Amino acid sequence: MKHPLLVLSVIAVGAASLSATPLDEDTLHLKEVLVTAPAKTNVMLTPLDVSVVTSTVIEKSTESSLMPVIQHNVPGVFVTERGFAGYGVSNGAAGSMSIRGVGDNNRVLFLIDGQPQWAGLFGHSLPDIYVSNGVERVEVVKGPSSLLYGSGAMAGSVNIITRHHTEDGVSGRARAMFGSFTTQKFDVSTGFKKGKLSGVAAGQVNRSNGNREGSEFWLANEYLHMQYSASGHWNVGTNVEMTQTKSNNPGTLQSPLLSMWTRMDRGMASVFANDRYGIANGGAQAWISWGKHLIDDGYAPGGTPRSYLFNSTDYNMGFTVFQTVNPWQMADISAGIDFQHWGGHSWNTDKADPSQRTSDFHQGENEVAGYVMMQQGFFSDRLSVNAGVRLQHGSQYGNVWVPQAGVIYHPAAAADIKFSYGKGFRSPNLRELYMYGMANSDLRPEYMYNYELAYNQHLLSGRLMLGAALYFIDGKDQILMIPVDGRNRWMNVGKFHNKGFELQGAYTINSLWNIQANYAYLHTDNNSVIAPKNTLNAELNYTPGPLSFTLSSNTVWSLQNGNPTGATASYSLLNLRASYTMGLRMPLTYLVKLDNITNRHYDVIYGRPMPGITIMGGVEFKF
Repeated sequence: MKHPLLVLSVIAVGAASLSATPLDEDTLHLKEVLVTAPAKTNVMLTPLDVSVVTSTVIEKSTESSLMPVIQHNVPGVFVTERGFAGYGVSNGAAGSMSIRGVGDNNRVLFLIDGQPQWAGLFGHSLPDIYVSNGVERVEVVKGPSSLLYGSGAMAGSVNIITRHHTEDGVSGRARAMFGSFTTQKFDVSTGFKKGKLSGVAAGQVNRSNGNREGSEFWLANEYLHMQYSASGHWNVGTNVEMTQTKSNNPGTLQSPLLSMWTRMDRGMASVFANDRYGIANGGAQAWISWGKHLIDDGYAPGGTPRSYLFNSTDYNMGFTVFQTVNPWQMADISAGIDFQHWGGHSWNTDKADPSQRTSDFHQGENEVAGYVMMQQGFFSDRLSVNAGVRLQHGSQYGNVWVPQAGVIYHPAAAADIKFSYGKGFRSPNLRELYMYGMANSDLRPEYMYNYELAYNQHLLSGRLMLGAALYFIDGKDQILMIPVDGRNRWMNVGKFHNKGFELQGAYTINSLWNIQANYAYLHTDNNSVIAPKNTLNAELNYTPGPLSFTLSSNTVWSLQNGNPTGATASYSLLNLRASYTMGLRMPLTYLVKLDNITNRHYDVIYGRPMPGITIMGGVEFKF
């Protein structure tokens, strides 16, 4: 196949231009895929494939949403889109993330600082609230994360780590951008540290008319973090985040809609305490997230407007306690306890008389779990063996055991080979269990078993990074809607097998130039998810002094986008980012962002055309 050869050729071209110029610290990890771990455990305790998207990458992207930044930088990840602005949460929504062809309906778990983020009533992710402002990094685990996080992390997890202020004093930045479709984006963030107390505050406002009539969107987001270092071993803190959005949906070209919109208000809050000692470290967190949604499902042109609005509220609350100890040399043991209570309330209100309610539904579920994981190193930690297990109990589905095991071998100081086996699962959500005529209260969780072999190598004093991964996924008891006695019903009948490989490389040629690329191949017999067979992302960065240019391409082959004929879609996009920074006391940067330069017409979701060439420009200053 020629696609992976193209990636390797890009890397080879960079290697052929090798220079002895010292590495620029700002570009060393621009988009390099590093290995890290979720906050519940030490980096050396996991054999999973974990990618990090840093704050440098996020800021240079000039994106207000994290979803496209993650998709471009992590091979094997794909995000659905329905237009220029806004993903939505109701019928026709987009923003569903798949990892290696497994996604949708909360099969990929999103977290903010380790706190699960999904709608407690319908069990789906909330893409419009995953904004880039105030984010330090994003950790993406490809493969089951259910050992650490339980249900919903079947295909993997995305942990959004918010920014903490670490230097004494006050600093911040502000950005304003304007562009196509009357789009306006404003964001500001500031932080301070004085002695043991630190904090960060951030805010963001976006609005756009969208690339189609009837696709208007606006969003406001506010974030606050406070932390106090009680001693050299302990710190305590709190996080609060609020998001308000309204997105309009014009339907598909084949079935257009009028007056279809969603108003969403989301909030989250948490308190935490962390401890760090020589042979032990851990923490505890209590959290709650909540949401309120108001939806008009619209009507077809020439039809009659609906007489009611759909209302829902939901919640997701719980706590986690975890600790890692080092009982003897080259050994780590991690253990934790998790509790989660989630649910919600939905009803319809009459437009003429909102006091009139129908279709009232109210339900909640409980989950409690304990897990333990151990790693033992051998031969001066050149070889390490990892194993762990989780027991989770749900009030609806009973007990689920989640095993995980793996080995990590370091053939050289800057190289590692990993093999891992893991189980992931997703419990049925309330919509599948109890709501509407398709409900089935006897549903069981769905499962997948993941087998993976990965290799990563850093060469040339870290200037060249190469990586490859090979995986096989065996999915069982997938929840699908099928006809039963003449009517559709949710049932545990699905099986799927996914297999594929991923390649990635990054090379810093000198202080001015660096390149990177990643490629993913997926073979799946699961047609219920929108996922491409091949994806290739490549990028060239040139930074001559105060100027910076980034030319990137995103290519997709054989995308299952929901076309009823079964035909797949393929497209290639070319994008440009440019900036110029003036060296003032408060640095001022001018920004330009051009997407889809070749004006390619394409659908990620069938019948929902994406925009052609778009342009955004603006200014940013730091203080």
